[in-house]
Amino acid sequence: MKKFPDGFLWGAATAAHQVEGHNNNDWTEWEKANAERLAKEAQNYWQPWQQEKFPEMFNPANYISGRACDHYNRYEEDFDLAKEMGHNAHRFSIEWSRIEPEEGKFNQDEIKHYQKVILALRERGMEPFVTLWHWTNPIWIQNIGGWQNKKTIDYFLRYVEKIANEYKYLVNFWMPLNEPGSFVGMAFIQGSFPPQKRNIFTANLVFKNLMNAYRKSYAVIKKITPRSEIGLSHYATYMEPYKNRIRNRIIVPVLDYIRNWRFLDTVNDYNDFIGIQYYHHDLVNLKFGKGRWGPIEVKSENLWTNDMGWEIYPEGIYHILKKAAVYKKPIYITENGTADANDEHRARFIREHLKYVAQAIEEGVDVHGYFHWSLLDNFEWDKGFWPRFGLVEIDYETLERKRRPSSYTYEKIIKSNAIEVND
Repeated sequence: MKKFPDGFLWGAATAAHQVEGHNNNDWTEWEKANAERLAKEAQNYWQPWQQEKFPEMFNPANYISGRACDHYNRYEEDFDLAKEMGHNAHRFSIEWSRIEPEEGKFNQDEIKHYQKVILALRERGMEPFVTLWHWTNPIWIQNIGGWQNKKTIDYFLRYVEKIANEYKYLVNFWMPLNEPGSFVGMAFIQGSFPPQKRNIFTANLVFKNLMNAYRKSYAVIKKITPRSEIGLSHYATYMEPYKNRIRNRIIVPVLDYIRNWRFLDTVNDYNDFIGIQYYHHDLVNLKFGKGRWGPIEVKSENLWTNDMGWEIYPEGIYHILKKAAVYKKPIYITENGTADANDEHRARFIREHLKYVAQAIEEGVDVHGYFHWSLLDNFEWDKGFWPRFGLVEIDYETLERKRRPSSYTYEKIIKSNAIEVND
């Protein structure tokens, strides 16, 4: 058995738009405009085995978040399940569009709602990790150009200040932004997320605005509550050169820096901790021609894949943690999970990844916690409801909650604060 450090935080993560239901933001507007298109494009995007397994991908309703999991009303029931599993921490996001549905008009009822959410976690012995922006914006922010407009920085800071003042005695861990790199890449490089503008110059502008917003948010929160710990959650992918070709060996370090470390270099002086979000392994191939990512394509050996076709590669989290250790900051794994509707692989996924986390800790990497993605099945953005990431299964017809068998594997690890490792 490899023990985890005393005080290690164990939990799961959610995002407001993906679980709450009945939001009114730029994503809900985009869903309505694009559901029909996404349902039609599924035929060409997904493999035959995925289409057969998840025929709901051809239904436009799959792409409308609607009531989602109704977590907004059922959060106490969901937190009871998390407590039952032994979680002592939980990461969630506050929905900006609920707090400030109109420019300068803060909704006190919604502020009280999230206060109740935080108190519900504390009453169950769970440390709240609060994300202030998980990709969605109020519609009035969308109408001024979103993060392409520098004014959004000032509006966001006003929102951050309001929330920090409201919850300064209740929250110790703040994450102003979730995965800014993923947002920039999907919205402005690949062009699959709103506002779907494929332009490298726009992508760079948005990146700069987000980083500026993050640095200033750090200062705002620190001024209000100096004891707080503030960190940036960052999606990191372990990349290797496809077939070890020379051109791929040259491009991988460049891509690794751009995708994985440029963000952290930019804000390193404004991180009290680093949030690492790891899902899969990419074999990078540089080719001639144009694809979703230009001349760069991602390959997979498909030795172990999930429902979305992502290659599961637990060793990758070890390499990412070792690299992140150079920043000399505490590290929390703020997301790590897999789409597995039948729960065939999730238990092994959890065990294998945590073995490598334990190995990294044993070699001196300062990891303080692990949050599985996700507590609940949820609305997976432009993929809709068919990818199932939850430790808890959701029946979207009845909204019944049911723990998956893998959640008991995770519970056993948590309660022993150790992972069994076979030599």
